[in-house]
Amino acid sequence: MDASDFQRARSPEAKQQREDAILAAARSLGARRGIRQITLTDIAEAVGMHKSALLRYFETREEIFLRLTAEDWREWSAALRAKLERAKGSPTAEKMASAFSTTLADRGMFCDLLAEAPLNLERNVSLEAVRTFKLVTHNEVDAIVEVMRRLLPGLTQRDCIDIIAAATAQAGAFWQMANPGPEVAALYRSDASMVPFPMLDARLHNAVFEIEPLLRRVLTAMLKGTLG
Repeated sequence: MDASDFQRARSPEAKQQREDAILAAARSLGARRGIRQITLTDIAEAVGMHKSALLRYFETREEIFLRLTAEDWREWSAALRAKLERAKGSPTAEKMASAFSTTLADRGMFCDLLAEAPLNLERNVSLEAVRTFKLVTHNEVDAIVEVMRRLLPGLTQRDCIDIIAAATAQAGAFWQMANPGPEVAALYRSDASMVPFPMLDARLHNAVFEIEPLLRRVLTAMLKGTLG
């Protein structure tokens, strides 16, 4: 739809549909090009709106992507808890670490959002938007902690929170390292000694190293150390 054909939503239902369309467009663009590259104008054009019209729904691009980060926290938390529950017959540090690493590595855009949230997304939005986001993350962390402690009673609440924090922070950082800009990616492929970690694989076209094995090893070591 061309922006000139845009009609302002009037009913609550139409407004919700428009908001959903904006979020969907931002998600699609972010998944293809990376969160940092997407502007408010890009999102408006993808929806067929003028930028000024889009601002009636969201104050900034950061608010849009912070909303998506909250959505992805809910989705990831549910997937992680389901995977942890499947290991409840014989839970181990290795199985728990694997559940974290595989569910995060399978969600590249979520990893991108995890890195961008504290650096950028929480900095150009209202305090109410940050508060809403934090409430979502705290609720999901609490839900994950409950499952972790039930499976491995040797973990304290603080242990679980530390592991979740380490897993999400490292997943975000590793994703950024594994998906550099085109110039840096070309450097890595021309000179393997420049790769951040010695995991270069010619079969990897969109990443210079695999996130999952590295994240799994780090979290396994952390969990084993915590459990003693």
